[in-house]
Amino acid sequence: MNMKRLIDMKKLLIVCVAALVCASSLVSCKKSAKDAAKAENDNTPLTVWVYDNGRINVLTEIGKKFEEEYGVPVQISLVDLGQIRTQFLLASGGADCADVAIIPHDNLGSFVENASVVPIDLGDKKDKFLPAAVSGFTYNGQVYGVPLSVENIGFFYNTDMMKEPPATWDDFASVGEKLVKDGKAEVICSLPDATYNSYPVYQSFGGEIFGKKSDGSYDPDQIKIADEGFVTGLTFLTNLVKKGLIPQTIDWDSAHVLFENGKAPFCFTGPWALNRFKTAGVHYAIAPFPAAKQGGEHGAPFLGVQGMIISAASKHQLLASAFALDFVATDENMKAIFDAEQRPSAWKSVFDSAEDSDTKGFNAAGANAIPMPSIPAMGYVWDSWVNAAALSFSGQKTPAEALANAKVQIETQIKNGK
Repeated sequence: MNMKRLIDMKKLLIVCVAALVCASSLVSCKKSAKDAAKAENDNTPLTVWVYDNGRINVLTEIGKKFEEEYGVPVQISLVDLGQIRTQFLLASGGADCADVAIIPHDNLGSFVENASVVPIDLGDKKDKFLPAAVSGFTYNGQVYGVPLSVENIGFFYNTDMMKEPPATWDDFASVGEKLVKDGKAEVICSLPDATYNSYPVYQSFGGEIFGKKSDGSYDPDQIKIADEGFVTGLTFLTNLVKKGLIPQTIDWDSAHVLFENGKAPFCFTGPWALNRFKTAGVHYAIAPFPAAKQGGEHGAPFLGVQGMIISAASKHQLLASAFALDFVATDENMKAIFDAEQRPSAWKSVFDSAEDSDTKGFNAAGANAIPMPSIPAMGYVWDSWVNAAALSFSGQKTPAEALANAKVQIETQIKNGK
C-alpha cells in the first residue's frame, strides 16, 4: 500500500471516529440536559404567569403532561400585566417572581436592561417560528422569548361601498372623497389615534422611528421621527384633515362607530374590533394597507408578539426552558393554543393554515409588519408623537415643525432618563 493511500485511509478513519464521538455526545448531551433539568426539582411547582385567561386551560393541560414526564407540577396563574412587569423588575432585588411569564414583546427591553430575564436558545426550532416573531423577542442580538402569537392591525373597508380596496394612499383619498361628495359617507375615516394605528401611513412613505445598529437592533441615538418619510406621512394626513375628510379630533371609539354605522368606508384597527363590527352588521373585509405609490410596498403596521420569558431569578431555569421549548413549542400544542385563543400564531405551520377570512385578512395585512421597538426609549416617543400630530392637524405648526419639535422632546427625555 502506498503512503498516500495509507494517509487517506487514516484521515477517513479519523473522520468516522469523530462522527461517532460527536453523535454519541449529542445523545449524551440531550440526556444530561434532561437529567439536569430534573435535578432542579426541589418539590416546588414550576410557576407560569399569564395576563389573559384565554390560554389558561390549554397551558394547564400541557402542564399536566410535563408533570407526568418530569415529576414537577406546573402552576398556571392569571396575573395582571402591570404586576408581571413590577415583579420581574424587582426580582433581582429578591422579590417573588414566577419562573415563566407570557408578555408582549415591547415590554422586553426594560427586562433585559434590568437583567430580569435570561436568553433562550430556540435551537433547531427557530425556523419553525415566523422570523418577525423571533425578531420581536430578540434584543441586542440575543433571543429572550419563545414566541406564541403575533398581532397586528388591518385595513378594514366597507364591501357595500367598494368591491376592491384601494391600492395606494392617493386612491384611498380619492375613493373616500368621492363617497363623501356623493353623500354615501360622512368622512373617509376617523383615526383611532395618529400614532400606533396610523403607523402604516408614515411607514409606507419611508418613515421610521429609530435607526438600527449594525446587529439590527434599534438605536435610541438615531431618532428618525423628523425625517422626510415621517414628515410626508403626517403631511398626507394633515391635508385630509384640512379638507374635512378626516376629523381633526382623534377619538378611538368614534373611529369605530363611524365605520360600523356605514358613515366611513375605512377603519384602521385590530382583532379587538371584530365582535363589535359583526354585532353592528357592517359588511367588511380586511386587506393590506395601501402603498405610497402604485406597485410599491404595502404600508406596514406594527407587529406585537406575545411569548414566554424565563426569569433570571428562577431556580428552575432548565425546567422552565424544557416546559417552554419541549412541551409548549410543538405542532400539536401550538395549534391547541391557537384554537383556544385565535390570535395569529407565531408558529409557521399554524399561521399558514388559517382558514377564516378575518384571520387571513390580518395575516395578509401583517405580512410585512414591523415588530414594535422594545427598547426603553420607545416609551418616550408616544406623547411627543401625539402632540406633533395634534399641532399639525390644528395648523399651529407645519408637519415638519411639529415633528422636529417632537424629536427634540424625545432626545431630551432619553438624555434625562425621564
